[in-house]
Amino acid sequence: MEQTVHSSLTAIAGISLAALVCGIVLERLKQPAIVGYILAGVLLGPSVFAVIPERDTIDTIAELGVLMLLFLVGMELSLRSFRLLWRLAVFTTLFQILVSTSLMALLSIIFGWSLAYTVVLGFVVALSSTAVAIKILENMGELRTRTGRIAIGVLIAQDLAVVPMMLVISSLGGDGFQWTVIVKIIFSVLLLGALIYYLSRGKKIRLPLLQIAAGNVDLKPLAGLVMCFGFAALSGLAGLSAAYGAFIAGLVIGNSTDRGPMLEAVKPIQSILMMVFFVSIGLLVDLHYIWQNLGVVVLMFLFIAVFKTALNVILLRLFGQEWKYAFLSGLMVSQVGEFSFLLSVVAVDAGLIDTGESQLIVAITVVSLVFSPLWVFTGRRLQTLIQYGVTGAEELLQLVYGPEAELVVDTFDEARTRGGRLMRFFVQRLKKIKRPNRLEILQKKSTPKAPPDA
Repeated sequence: MEQTVHSSLTAIAGISLAALVCGIVLERLKQPAIVGYILAGVLLGPSVFAVIPERDTIDTIAELGVLMLLFLVGMELSLRSFRLLWRLAVFTTLFQILVSTSLMALLSIIFGWSLAYTVVLGFVVALSSTAVAIKILENMGELRTRTGRIAIGVLIAQDLAVVPMMLVISSLGGDGFQWTVIVKIIFSVLLLGALIYYLSRGKKIRLPLLQIAAGNVDLKPLAGLVMCFGFAALSGLAGLSAAYGAFIAGLVIGNSTDRGPMLEAVKPIQSILMMVFFVSIGLLVDLHYIWQNLGVVVLMFLFIAVFKTALNVILLRLFGQEWKYAFLSGLMVSQVGEFSFLLSVVAVDAGLIDTGESQLIVAITVVSLVFSPLWVFTGRRLQTLIQYGVTGAEELLQLVYGPEAELVVDTFDEARTRGGRLMRFFVQRLKKIKRPNRLEILQKKSTPKAPPDA
């Protein structure tokens, strides 16, 4: 018993330390900390150091992290801003899902995918990463601009679509498609629409439970967790997903009089659970599988990145957005999202896909999340250079990556120079050390020792 507890504590300590170090390093490199958490999971997982050979020990906490993510998304959702862009966001998301699923259906003819796997891949490709996109928008100073509002509106609509997607995937398992799921989807959409309409009128609501706990620092976060997991449990008992209930709870609190204090109280807990969620994603990564299927993973990543960017820009342009806003907003949501992992887990549990097919989804999603900041950075700088009349391929390549390449070269030169200086310093110090003459050593050895006194 004691050994098991000690092993669990060691695993927790290893996860915390690795996530902290990798998160700090990635933040210093101007990358989202969640990419560092995924990297920590890869390092701790069976593919590298095998500190945590199985992810079962943190699966439950990771699922709580998903609920907290949706709970926080609901709390931070500005319904007034969303109402201004809801048509653009909703219709863009619907067409993203429709076109992505149709494209996967065409590819399934070539690769022989099953109908269920085709639907799962279509949903996976349609979703984007809210956490990564918001971090990129913050780093680029675009979060409060027109570009940021469009991107966030689309991301919110995609997050809302996750619940119906999960219901559809679950219904495809077992004996086939269950038509009752259509009733559940319609009910959940109507309920959500009615709630958004009611809460967006501008009048804040009062929640008695939060009012009672508001005066106590210890009870405030607990009250938030009760709302989150309580609504999630009720939603699960009603036949909907727990994630849907968590989002509804966040939406209600976010439009109450206690939004600010509750957001401040709950966010540290959410940060810890989200860290565990992304570490658990890293534990899923099989580097051996990626190496064996490197060509397929890279080609799928490039195809999805180019396809999603083009699709997003075209849709936003068709819905009346200016070119500069359509391009940047489409670029911001061109990655595959973290909820793709959740959909793949639901599909595996429903028996729709096997472990190998799930590994491909995991590999593509991780690669997309890791390289998304670089993809956005490249696209944005390309757009700026083309606006200034730079069109040559070689010149574009030099100007896009030239400053970073020069920085890397200067860094290595500086490190090499410092290394040379350090080496010369040690050599000089060694020269100053007085070493005994070889003749003196031989004389000392040949001199007989005096006999001890009797």
